[in-house]
Amino acid sequence: ITKKYPPPPPHFLIRNVLLCFLLIAFLAVPVQSQTPIPTAPPRLTNPTMMAPCGLPATWAVFSLAATVTTFNMTADCVVNSWDVQTNSAFLDFASGEFTINGNGYSIIGPASGYPILVSNAGTILDLNDVTIRQAAGGGSSWVINVNAGRLNAQNVIFRDNRRSWILVLNTGGKAHLENVQFLNNRAVGIGASVIYLSTGGALSITNGIFQGNTDFDYLIDFFGDVQLQGCITRADGLSNNQRSGGAITDRSAGECPPGFRFPKKKKKERVPTATPTSTPRPAYGASYVALQTATGMTFEATYGLDSGVHFRQLDGAGIGVQSIIDAGYLAALDVYGYVEQGVEVCFPQIGRVLFLDARTMPRAITALAASYRDGMTCVTLNSPGSLALMPN
Repeated sequence: ITKKYPPPPPHFLIRNVLLCFLLIAFLAVPVQSQTPIPTAPPRLTNPTMMAPCGLPATWAVFSLAATVTTFNMTADCVVNSWDVQTNSAFLDFASGEFTINGNGYSIIGPASGYPILVSNAGTILDLNDVTIRQAAGGGSSWVINVNAGRLNAQNVIFRDNRRSWILVLNTGGKAHLENVQFLNNRAVGIGASVIYLSTGGALSITNGIFQGNTDFDYLIDFFGDVQLQGCITRADGLSNNQRSGGAITDRSAGECPPGFRFPKKKKKERVPTATPTSTPRPAYGASYVALQTATGMTFEATYGLDSGVHFRQLDGAGIGVQSIIDAGYLAALDVYGYVEQGVEVCFPQIGRVLFLDARTMPRAITALAASYRDGMTCVTLNSPGSLALMPN
């Protein structure tokens, strides 16, 4: 026998409906105390403006179209987990030739993703006087991957990284390492190696120290050709390992002695002058702030206004091209010195910009691509010359 219950009274239904509406309204109101989840910045292509440390501020890819090809570090660069995406490199060099001068500083991190990738054939990366450290991560991961192309590393230290491989050379990838150290790195996963060399790749090491690296199955796991010379310290109880298809030419002269310091290039001796005088360095940055204030123009350089780039306002005689003078130019500026680093100039008016190339005689005249913001006309350049703002 099924017991039948009477229907609920109307006031009970009304109360339940009101409670439902209140619950929905409460859930719809955002909780103010919650911290929004940060999102990764977009991947930049050929950026010209660098972070204060001398590398891009976020993850980037560089190609033959890049106007900045040399990076001079001025401080340690910290790569956090939001600078990269899964299976993507913080710095991806896709085509062209690039140089990173670490000047003794470090690239630190990231916790996920990968620090450096040389991704395509014909690409060259010169890596000098830098430490790459504390790049953490799990699974199959690397610190530097030369997927194709070439890596030239001199006076580089890889230390305190937690990765499956520290350096990977895939098919067609080549690397010449000189005065390098692999210190206190720890492996992640089975079959890990400090250096992995695929079939068709090539590796040469002149002076290298492998010390304090743990949990790796191989020191150098190679299928391509390896050449060793100079002093090589293998303090990890690992030998050079070959699984198939590779060949090694070992001309090394034993271990590097304790306290060994890699030789640095000898600086040229300064020729003494008869009457040395103390000449203070000009405050270029301060003078250009004054020029910006007087003209309304703005200047930016990748490595700062004291980096050796110079700006000079021009009149008609300074332009020296009658057709530009007759067309009624609005403003003109000469940019010279270390312009190759990448320079941005903004004029306080809307117009089009002509570039007079200082590398040719007579100066070749071309129109520069411009961007417009806040009533200003902005252009970027990486070679010396004069800029003339023309009316549209």
